[in-house]
Amino acid sequence: MIVKAKGRKKETKQAIINATIALFQMHGYNGTSVRDIAAEANVNVALVSYYFGSKKALLEYLMEMFFKEYIQEIEEAVQLHKSNTTVCECLFQLAIKLLHYQQKNFYLSLIVHREVTIDSILVRELMTTYLMKEKYLMEMLFEEGIQKHELRDIPIDLLVLQYRDMIVTPFLQPLYLRKVHVLEPSQRLFIDRYSGMIRTWIEQIRQSF
Repeated sequence: MIVKAKGRKKETKQAIINATIALFQMHGYNGTSVRDIAAEANVNVALVSYYFGSKKALLEYLMEMFFKEYIQEIEEAVQLHKSNTTVCECLFQLAIKLLHYQQKNFYLSLIVHREVTIDSILVRELMTTYLMKEKYLMEMLFEEGIQKHELRDIPIDLLVLQYRDMIVTPFLQPLYLRKVHVLEPSQRLFIDRYSGMIRTWIEQIRQSF
C-alpha cells in the first residue's frame, strides 16, 4: 500500500510539472493560473499548492531543475575530456550534448531561456548559482586549449560568448529559425545539420601550424 501511495504521489507531481510546462510555453507565466495548471493536470487545486506551494515556486522548481541537469551535462563532458579527448573534440562533443539535452526538454528549454531574459531576483540567483559555473567551466576549456596551443589566442570571454550563443540560440529564438531560415530546432535532423557548422567554427579557432 505504501509503495502504491508513493507511486501515485510521484505520478501526480509529474502530471503537475508536465501541465505547467505546457501552459507556461503556450500562455506564458503571467497568462497561466494555478487553477489552469490543476485543470490541465486533472488534479485538485489544493494538490498544486501541496506539492509546490505557488505558481512562482513552480517556476523556480522548473528553472532550477533545468539548470541543474544542464550543468551536470557540462561537468560530465569535462570529466570525460580529462581522460581521453582533445580540447577541440571536447568542445564539439559538449555542444552536441547540450543541444540534445535542450531538444529532449524542448518546451522547458524555451521557457527557461525566455525567463532568463527578464530581470528578477530568481534569475539573478540562477545566474550566480548556475550560469557563472557554466561560464567558469567553458572558460576553463578554452584557456586549456590556448595554453596547449590547440586553439588560437583569442580573448576567452569572446570565445565563450560565441560558443554559448551557438548552443542556446536555437532554443531562445525558435520562431526566428522557423520563419526566416525554415529550420525546426525540435527535430533530430536539425542537430545533424547544425553540428557541421559547430565543427567548422571550432576548426576556425583551432591553432594552425
